[in-house]
Amino acid sequence: MSDLITLTLPDGSQREVARGTTGADVAASIGPGLAKAALAAKLNGELVDLSRPIESDAALALVTAKDEADALELARHDFAHVLAEAVQGLFPGTQITFGPSTDDGFYYDFAPAPGRGPFTEDDLPAIEEAMRTIVKADKPLRREVWSRAQLISRWKQQGENFKAEWAAELPGDEDLTVYWSGDDWLDMCRGPHLPSTGKLDPQAFKLTRVSGAYWRGDQKNAMLSRVYGTAWLNKKQLDAHLLRLEEAAKRDHRKLGREMDLFHLQEEAHGSVFWHPRGFIIYRELEAYMRRRLDPAGYQEVKTPQIMDARQWEQSGHWGKYRENMFVIPDEVPNTEDEGPVVSNDAQWMALKPMNCPAHVLIFRQGIKSYRDLPLRMAEMGCCHRNEPHGALHGLMRVRQFTQDDGHIFCRQDQIVAEIAAFCDLLDVVYKDLGGFSYAIKLALRPEKRFGSDAMWDWSEQSMRDAVKATGRDNADWGWEELPGEGAFYAPKLEFHLTDAIGRTWQVGTIQTDTVLPERLDASYVGEDGNRHRPVMLHRAILGSYERFIGILIEHFAGWFPTWLAPCQAVVATIVSDADDYAGTVADTLRKAGIRVETDLRNEKINLKVREHSLQKAPYMLVVGRREAEEGTVALRSLKGGEQKVMPLADAVALIMADATPPDLKA
Repeated sequence: MSDLITLTLPDGSQREVARGTTGADVAASIGPGLAKAALAAKLNGELVDLSRPIESDAALALVTAKDEADALELARHDFAHVLAEAVQGLFPGTQITFGPSTDDGFYYDFAPAPGRGPFTEDDLPAIEEAMRTIVKADKPLRREVWSRAQLISRWKQQGENFKAEWAAELPGDEDLTVYWSGDDWLDMCRGPHLPSTGKLDPQAFKLTRVSGAYWRGDQKNAMLSRVYGTAWLNKKQLDAHLLRLEEAAKRDHRKLGREMDLFHLQEEAHGSVFWHPRGFIIYRELEAYMRRRLDPAGYQEVKTPQIMDARQWEQSGHWGKYRENMFVIPDEVPNTEDEGPVVSNDAQWMALKPMNCPAHVLIFRQGIKSYRDLPLRMAEMGCCHRNEPHGALHGLMRVRQFTQDDGHIFCRQDQIVAEIAAFCDLLDVVYKDLGGFSYAIKLALRPEKRFGSDAMWDWSEQSMRDAVKATGRDNADWGWEELPGEGAFYAPKLEFHLTDAIGRTWQVGTIQTDTVLPERLDASYVGEDGNRHRPVMLHRAILGSYERFIGILIEHFAGWFPTWLAPCQAVVATIVSDADDYAGTVADTLRKAGIRVETDLRNEKINLKVREHSLQKAPYMLVVGRREAEEGTVALRSLKGGEQKVMPLADAVALIMADATPPDLKA
C-alpha cells in the first residue's frame, strides 16, 4: 500500500499527500489565511472534523464561514455541547441527555440534581455567562473512539444514568465516538465539531426559553428540563434573527385574531376554529375569490360526504397508511343506561374524511367517461378532519378540522405536462393577487414506504420534472430543488413554498401525479381505441387550507389586510353629536356602494377613535362634523398612515370602492 494518497479539490486540482494527512494540514499548506478560516472538511461530500486523518484518495473541500449552511450546523451543534458543559459546571449533579441543533439554534435536555427542581428562565443569564467563558477559553474539541463498554463504565462512574441507558443500546460491535472539550468535559457524539470552542462567536447566541420534556419523548419516563437557544455565526446575524422574532411576535395571528375579534379556539373543540363574524368575512371573501379563479379555469365544484365507510378507506390505502391520523367511529357505542354496547349502524367502521380524493374518484366513476371528457377538473371546498397530536396544534396553522381548497384533475398521460403547467400559472396569479408572494418550487420524491412500482415512480417523477421545465421554472430563480424521500405514499409532489413579508417560508400549494389511487379505486375511461384505460389523477391545492392560509395572511399583512379582504373597510366617525344624522347618511351611501362600513357616534375625542379603530386595522376612517355635514364632504383618513384629506362624499366613495375591488375584478 502506497504511503501517498490523492486529494481532489473543488477547483479540480489534485494534491498528492501522505496518508493520514488531515484537512487542517491541507488548509495550512494552502496558506495561513485558510488555516485560520477553516472550520471543518468535506470528504466525498461528508462533513468531518478538520483533524480527521484521511486514509485514501478522496474529494476534499474545506468548510469556512462562507459555507453558511454547513458552518451554521457546526456552530449550533457546538453551542449545544457548550450549553451542557456550562450547566454541569454551574449546577453539579445535573445529568445530561441529548442536545441536537435545530433550524435556528439548539437545545439540550437535562435532569436537574436531586432536590434542585426544574430549571427556569431565571437561570438563563448565569448559564449564558458560563457559556461565554467556555467559548473565550478556546478549548480544543477532540474526537476519540471508545467501545460501548468504556462508555457505559464512564457514564456509570459519573452518575449519568440516562447516558448509560442510551449507551447500553448502541451496537456492541461498533466503535463509538466521544468529544472532549479541553481535558475536563466530554460527551458522546457522532460529530463533527469545530476545532475549538474559540471558533464560536461568544456574542452570536442567546438562550431563549425553558420547557419540560420527557426522556426519549415518552410521558411514562422522567420529566427533564429542556433549555433552548438560538445561535448564529456572528452578532449581526443574531440581531437580525431577534428582530425577526420580535416582528413575528407582533404579527402572531393568535394575538391579532383576539385583538381584531376574528376567531377563537377553546378546550371544548381542540383543534377546531370558532370563526367570529369579522373573521368569517375574510373567509367568505377568500372563498369567493377562489371560486372566481377556478370557474374560468374549467373546474367543476362538487361536495362530498364528511363520513364514509372504512371499506372505502381500506381500498384507497389510507386505512393502512394513515389510520392513526383519522377519526374513526366503531359500529358499537357505549349504552349510557347499562354501559353495554348498542349497534349504531350496519357499517363495521366509519371514518371522518381526512382528505377528499377517494370521494372524488367515486364521483368520477359515476357514468362512463370517454377520453373526450378529459381533462376533468374537479374542485371542492372540502371540510376534513385529521387527528393531529394535541401538542402539535397551533392556532390556525395546525388544526384538526380544516377546509381545503382542494381539487383533482383526471387526465390522460399525454395531458399531464399541460395540466401541471396551467396549474402553476393559476397558482402564480393567486399568490400575486393575495399578497404579492414570491415562492420556491420543490419536487418531493418517492418515500421509503409507498405504493406502486419503481417504474411507475420513475415515470411520475419525470413527468413532473418535464412539466416544470415546460414552464421555465426548473432553475435557481424559482428555488428549484428536489427532496428525496418526501413524497406522499402514493405519488411524488410539487411543493410551493411562499415567502412572507418578514422572510419566513410556508409550504402551502401542492400538486401530485398519482396513478395509484385510480388503480386501487378502479377509475377508468374509454380510450380512442375503445378499450378501458386508467386516468392519471392530479391532486392539487393552492392555499392548502383556508384556516392556515388566513393565518399566514394575518401575519404577512400584520392584520392590515388589503381593503377588499378587510372585515371592516371604512369607519364613519363623528367629531360632534350634531353630525350623527349626516354620519348615518354617509354610512348608508357607502353601504349601498358595497363597502363594509361601521359608525362610531360615541361622545369621545377623535384621536381616541382613530387609535381604537387603528387597532382594529380598518383601512379608512371618514371623519364628519358640522362643516362636513353642511358641505356634503368628509375628512378621509387612511388609518394605516397618510394625511387626512377633505373631499366630497362622492369622491371618497369612489376612492374606497376602487381600493376595495378584488384584484381579479379590476379592469
